[in-house]
Amino acid sequence: MTELSDLLSIPPLDRALEPALRQALDGKAKPVGALGRIEELALCLGLIQGVTRPVVARPVLLVFAGDHGLTRSGVAAYPAGVTVAMVDTLLAGRASANAFARVVGAEVRVIDAGVAADLSDRDGLIQAKVAPGTADASIEAAMTVEQAATALLSGARIAREAIADGADLIALGEMGIGNSASASLLMHRLAPAPLADCVGQGAGHSPEGMERKHAVLAQAATRSDATAPLDVLVQFGGFEIAMMAGALLAAARAGVPVVTDGFIGTAAALTAIRLAPSARDYCLFAHASAEAGHRRMLDSLAARPLLELDMRLGEGTGALLAVPLIQAACALLSEVAELKDVLEAAR
Repeated sequence: MTELSDLLSIPPLDRALEPALRQALDGKAKPVGALGRIEELALCLGLIQGVTRPVVARPVLLVFAGDHGLTRSGVAAYPAGVTVAMVDTLLAGRASANAFARVVGAEVRVIDAGVAADLSDRDGLIQAKVAPGTADASIEAAMTVEQAATALLSGARIAREAIADGADLIALGEMGIGNSASASLLMHRLAPAPLADCVGQGAGHSPEGMERKHAVLAQAATRSDATAPLDVLVQFGGFEIAMMAGALLAAARAGVPVVTDGFIGTAAALTAIRLAPSARDYCLFAHASAEAGHRRMLDSLAARPLLELDMRLGEGTGALLAVPLIQAACALLSEVAELKDVLEAAR
């Protein structure tokens, strides 16, 4: 557990550059504050990178895939086999995330965190399987403490490898049938919030399917009263969610900004931040999804999303669509003329 303790030792963000960054932003060729939240984003990026001219030139999307034992109790509208099919689609470059990544110039890396199938023969897939899916959290803990630690540390290692390869922005994505159910339980305990406010459609449900999902998750919540972050992850988490949390923690520790995606990605961020509160300063929240409960989860983190597009796909699609805004914020500090120079030229 020493390695895990080290991962959680994230120093608070050094704000020494804040006056210089604010002065630089106010001195650009525009009215003070005229670019609104883009200026806030530029300030945040400068503080994270510790420079007055931040750069995001090598965004990398990490898509973690895993299956959930909860699907055996009927919480998902699709069979678990869809996880494998979508992993193959991502590897073939044909998923929505691949299309969006090409548009914004991001690299996509796909990771087997815990898919319930043998994917050892897939070219290009990063092999990090903890187990072939979690246990059914409605009747027992989703994973062991050892598995949770392994998943967190594996996610951290994968993020560090991407950063060593030049990534200057880590975007988080996921693929896993049943993972909105796991995310709902994590939100219930870690936000915290009433369970009914945390459960949404996921990939889609009939009214009967939603009734079953609520019943199964209520059974899971009744089974365990865990509230400590690591305990909650053990009881209710998914391997892909745990790895996203580990990746976020490692990026924060390295001073690299992390952009989260929708409901499941934010649940991973919530888990990471409850484990290491200083990690919050390194997070950028891409969008408010259409999934019930997401906005309340964002509120629990005092997070303002950059976009609101009524999306609920996952895969990191929302995180990718935020990349151009993040890059524009960097360009504001590095490319825009100084107001004093414009005024002098006008004399």
